Formats: sequence, structure tokens, C-alpha cells
Amino acid sequence: MGTVLELTLVTDDGASARAAAAACFALGAELEAVLTTWDPGSATSRMNASAGRGPFPAPPALARILADSQRLARATGGVFDPSVGPLIELWSAAGRAGRLPAAAEIAAARSRVGIERVAIDAAGRVTLAPGMAVNFGGVGKGWALDRMRELLAAHGVANALLDFGGSSWLALGAPADAPAWRVLLRDGRGGWAGAVTLRDTSVSFSESFGEASEIEGRRYGHVIDPRSGWPIQEPRAGIAFARDGATAEALTKALIVLEPAAGLAVVARTAGAEALVIDAAGGLHESAGFRPASGFTPLLAEPRP
Repeated sequence: MGTVLELTLVTDDGASARAAAAACFALGAELEAVLTTWDPGSATSRMNASAGRGPFPAPPALARILADSQRLARATGGVFDPSVGPLIELWSAAGRAGRLPAAAEIAAARSRVGIERVAIDAAGRVTLAPGMAVNFGGVGKGWALDRMRELLAAHGVANALLDFGGSSWLALGAPADAPAWRVLLRDGRGGWAGAVTLRDTSVSFSESFGEASEIEGRRYGHVIDPRSGWPIQEPRAGIAFARDGATAEALTKALIVLEPAAGLAVVARTAGAEALVIDAAGGLHESAGFRPASGFTPLLAEPRP
């Protein structure tokens, strides 16, 4: 998925741990082959190419992540929506050309967005409306970690830390020498927000300007608000704790798309979730239970050059 997956497994049985790790890496590769849009032969790419042509026979993983994405889109009021493919394509082209898209172009792309318009039948066949395109870049890593959690349970591994690219984590149990896992989180500005304590939780980090483009003298982030069709222009970072990785991923999108208070209100409606928003000035906006749940220790590190 374009990044590094690091596993730390704690067990008395080395052979079992190596087998579990190998199974996790194999599952990651298998899911990447299904979910990527970089490979025209992937199931997601072929599904997108089938838009407007009737039902597509989706493999189980694709049908499942689509159904989960519909649930998460409803939970975030549509701020998280992986059907933003048409808008991603539009703004990617705008970045290459150095020209802002016209209002009519944005409106046309927005008319093809809406994960609730994706139909999934009982046989797992998926039907996309004409012109739709799904991109799982905003949820894929966390969702993959959820599937690895199921796999580790099947292998009897109860203590593990999975780090997917330094932006998605799954913490199970604890390391051998501490009561919980400790992880250092970035701040979205080139520095570090602080350290958190993780145990039996999923964590996601997202920021709005990691892959910014300059168009007509202004910088536009890589995260697009599906409601307006425009990229986020305010630098912001979001950190979410949740019971599962997919939910944590979706919540961080709400945290960086919405104003801090509105994003935290979405988190407050999500059982078992806590969050932190870091604004452009480095200000911290936290949910009421974030520090008790995370053991957050803020750092005052200078941004790295």
C-alpha cells in the first residue's frame, strides 16, 4: 500500500509468531492487490471500470470494505466518502496543469460522488452508477489491520503492535516489559505531537497537507471535502482512537475536513472513540476523554528541517 508494515509480536513460541507474521504480510499483499487503484487489473480498478455497466462480481474483501465504508460515511455525515475518485482525478489533473478547475467541472465530478449510491446485492455483486470511481486510500490501511487482528486471534497471538506506515496502528495487549505500548505521534507540521499509551485499541493519524499541490499561487492539500468538491486549504492534523482501524481512519478524515469543534462532535457520537486535532498554529483540540484514554504526553519539539 505504498508504505511499510511493521509487526511486533510477543509470544513464547517463536515458530508460531513467525508463522503469524508471515500470514499478516501475505494478507497485506492480498488486500493490496484487491484495493489498489494503481494496478488496472486490481478488483477495485476493474469495478471502477464497470461503472454504469451493471453488476460487478466483487471478491468478498471488496464487498465487505464497501459495506463498511457506507456505514462509516453515515457515521461521519458523509465527510468520509471513498467514492471521491472523480474529485481526486479532477484535482490531480488540475495540479499537473497548474490550473484551477471550473465550477462546472467540480459540480460535474461531485455529481458522481456518493458511497450510498453503490449497490451491493446478497451475492456480493456491486453496481456503480455511471462515472463513479472508488478510492480506498483513506481507509485501506486501518481496514487491513482489522483483518490482521482477526488473523492474529486465529494464530493465538494476544500481544502485538502493528504499525502501518506510521499513520495506522493496532495495539493488542502489551509488550513483555511494560503495561502497554508507547507510540510517538507526528503533528502534521514536520514535528511530533507527543507520545501515547496503547492497549487493545486502533489509532489513525491523518493530516491535510502531506501531498499538497500549488495551483495558481495557492497550496491545496490532498484531502478533498466530498461535500464541496474542494481540497482542504487549512493545514490540520487529526489523531483518532477507536475500537477498530476502519473507524479510526474515517474519524481522522472528519477531524481534518471539519472545524475542530465539529470534528470532535462526530467523535463524541462514536462509541469508544477519542481524538485530538492539531490546528495550523499548533493548537491542541481534544475530546473529553482523549488524555485519560491515551496517556498523551505532549512534546515541544521543533519541526524537523
